[in-house]
Amino acid sequence: MSIEKFSVEKVLSVHRWTHNLFSFTMTRPAHFKFTAGQFARIGLMVEGELVLRAYSVVSSPFDETLEFFSIVVPDGAFTSNLQHLSVGDELYLEKISYGYLTLARYQQPLPQDLWLLATGTGLAPFLSMLQDFETWTKYQHINLVYSVRTASELAYVERIQEIAEMFGEGHSGFKFIPIITRDPNAALHDRLPILIANGELEKSVSLALDPETSHVMLCGNPQMVEDTKEALKQRGLTMNRRGEGNIAVENYW
Repeated sequence: MSIEKFSVEKVLSVHRWTHNLFSFTMTRPAHFKFTAGQFARIGLMVEGELVLRAYSVVSSPFDETLEFFSIVVPDGAFTSNLQHLSVGDELYLEKISYGYLTLARYQQPLPQDLWLLATGTGLAPFLSMLQDFETWTKYQHINLVYSVRTASELAYVERIQEIAEMFGEGHSGFKFIPIITRDPNAALHDRLPILIANGELEKSVSLALDPETSHVMLCGNPQMVEDTKEALKQRGLTMNRRGEGNIAVENYW
C-alpha cells in the first residue's frame, strides 16, 4: 500500500486500564473526517514494514484529537508493539475513514429506542455516538450495555457518566448497564444472548426489545455478535438492510 495514503501523527497520551487494555490519543489532521461509529486504519512500522489495523474511533466527530481503545493480542504483530506506545511516538493514519456502523443507516423503524451492546473494546464506537448531540435528540431511550469478564475491565465508566451529563443534559432516558460475566455476585453476569433470551436485560432497564421501536447495535467479540444476533432474531428483530430493520453489527477483534 502506498505510504502517500497516510499521514504521520503523534501520540498525545496513553492510558492503561489493565495489563491488556489501554487507550491512546493522537493528533488529528484537518483532512480526517468521520461519522460516529466509523473506524480508522492505523499503521506502525515493524521491521521496516507498515503493519495496519482497524480501530473504531472513541472520540466525538467534532474533537480536535483522535482517541482509540485497544486490547493487547498475545504475540500479535501489531498490538505487541502498539502496547509500548509513549507520548511523542509516531503512528500512521490512513487519510479516510471506513465502516457502516452508524446511526444514519437506520430508516425504518423510526428512531425511538437505541440499544448499544458491546463487549471489550467494542465499546469504542458507542462512546463516539454518545458524544454526538444528534444521538440524544433522536432517541427517547438509550441503553448502553457493556459486557466484560471482570470488574477491572470496565473501562471508561467515569467518562460514560461525564458524557451522559454533558451531552444528555435533560435527557431522562439514558441507562448504562454493566455485565460482569465472571462475577456471580454482579447484578447481571450471564452472556448477552442468555440475558436477551431470558428477558433479564429488558427487565434491568424496564424496556422491551420491540421490532417496531428498537434499533440494536452490536460490537465486540465475533462470537458474541453472532450469538446475540441470533437471540435477537428469536425475539422477532431483523437485520438492518438497505435502511430497514433493527440489528446492525460490527465485528471488532
